[in-house]
Amino acid sequence: MSLTAEQEDLRDAVRGLLASAGDPPWRRLCREVGVAGLAIPERYGGAGAGPAEVGVVMEELGRDLIPSPMLGSAVLAAQALLATGDEAACRRLLPGIADGSATAALAWTTRAGRWDSGEVACVARPAGRAGWELDGEAHYVLDGAAADVLLVAARGPAGVGLFEVDPGQAGVSRTAVAAMDLTRELAVVRLSRARGQRVGGDAAGALSRARDLACLALGAEQAGAARRALDLTVGYALTRVQFGQVIGSFQALQHRLADLHVLVESALSLSRAFCAGDGSGSGSGSAEEPALGLRAGAVKVCCSEALMRTAAEMIQLHGAIGITWEHPAHRYLKRAHGAMHLFGSPAQHAAVIAAGLIDR
Repeated sequence: MSLTAEQEDLRDAVRGLLASAGDPPWRRLCREVGVAGLAIPERYGGAGAGPAEVGVVMEELGRDLIPSPMLGSAVLAAQALLATGDEAACRRLLPGIADGSATAALAWTTRAGRWDSGEVACVARPAGRAGWELDGEAHYVLDGAAADVLLVAARGPAGVGLFEVDPGQAGVSRTAVAAMDLTRELAVVRLSRARGQRVGGDAAGALSRARDLACLALGAEQAGAARRALDLTVGYALTRVQFGQVIGSFQALQHRLADLHVLVESALSLSRAFCAGDGSGSGSGSAEEPALGLRAGAVKVCCSEALMRTAAEMIQLHGAIGITWEHPAHRYLKRAHGAMHLFGSPAQHAAVIAAGLIDR
């Protein structure tokens, strides 16, 4: 699926900045391109765009495995906040997230990492005029160690809610964890009688919607990474000489690369097509929401497979390099493993898709 002229301009702007920027480029991306506010409505300081534009940026970030809080802050946390419909909280928190001056983190899942809206890591109890008191231990919190805004999914007396928690208070402990993918910052957030304020009402729908939109964004990132990994592998095959000729001339390798090309292009097309679908549902049971979940699941399954297979083949076809710090091949394989389990495993999403098709 082709990009529109405006999306091509966005892609070129992001790619050009990433090629010229020092480390880290996040501030320039926010200041010069406005990437953090793409999917945030204009009334909250954003650009009012949608998943398609977010996908364009995520593809470019995935190409070179750029570390950034785009996925955790601008997509997952921001969309969860938006979906609660809490106007006061949105007006207070979203402008800073949109301009990149603040990053947000959503503390949600247990150590099992299922990212199920009914399975949250924390519990909340009413604390009178002080608001709520929260306890628990959330895992795989994207950018959680340094986030300025902390949103916590917790189970209370009336179901699952979303709570704004001051990350600087004594009852909050945040620990960065060493993940296989060193370019993805994850943290464990522990709460012990931490005080928080509830955002919106029942948050189950908001969490599901945020997870689905995050899956679409992650799929675009995976597709971008897979495309770049394939490009690097083809380039190597056209220059590596063995037995007096470039290895790209061997028919067996040509077949493997052709299969990867079909796999990567299919994943990229699926990601772009499903990101271009209407993502404006309310998160409150609208007719669009089931379709969003199925699209997100399909993207997660397809793009996870594309990146995993391409990264594994990248290691194999760079046979004289393999896994070494002097070459980025291992980084794509590690990103593939980490991304595959984020927001639920492909098997989990495939089971939901199968159940949805059977129910029809």
